[in-house]
Amino acid sequence: MLKINIYVRFAIMAICWILAIVFTLQGSFWYALPFYIVGLFFLAGYILLGTVAGTAQLIQAGDFEKAEKNLKLTVKPEWLYSGNRGFYYLLQGTIASQKRDTTATKAAFNKALEVGLPSDNETAMVYLQLANIAATKNNWQHAQMHLRKLKGLKVTEPQMKEQVKQFEKAIQQRGQMKHMQHRSRRRR
Repeated sequence: MLKINIYVRFAIMAICWILAIVFTLQGSFWYALPFYIVGLFFLAGYILLGTVAGTAQLIQAGDFEKAEKNLKLTVKPEWLYSGNRGFYYLLQGTIASQKRDTTATKAAFNKALEVGLPSDNETAMVYLQLANIAATKNNWQHAQMHLRKLKGLKVTEPQMKEQVKQFEKAIQQRGQMKHMQHRSRRRR
């Protein structure tokens, strides 16, 4: 898939529309028509795809500050087509998670689940993140609920499968520790 930097996209749209207006004012709409079409094509791409691809690249590179600025250039996330809309909220949640803002992270991830993500791997990642947030707040019922939902998905990525196993072990160990504490209290 061709990924065009958002600023290059804006520049192409501006140049096309300026040339289209110039040709139209000089008296020939037909010479301007290709520039109008190309400008509209890039505008439609911006409206339907947003800045999701560029933001994902910035997050992979570890530049969360630029990624946040880039993601904010998407004017209306609700206009994105559904696959990109889910990724938009997933990326928004990832950025909020990096900033340690659990409230914004949960809100964005829940929105991503509501909108829908294209594959079970992304959905599993969101459920795992939500389970981790619940576990850090000692809300083990919510953590187990998210884990059950995650178990119902078909996860194909080996790394994700390993993370799920580690989280399950942590929950089991927590249960064993709780049981041991309860037994020691009874003996007293």
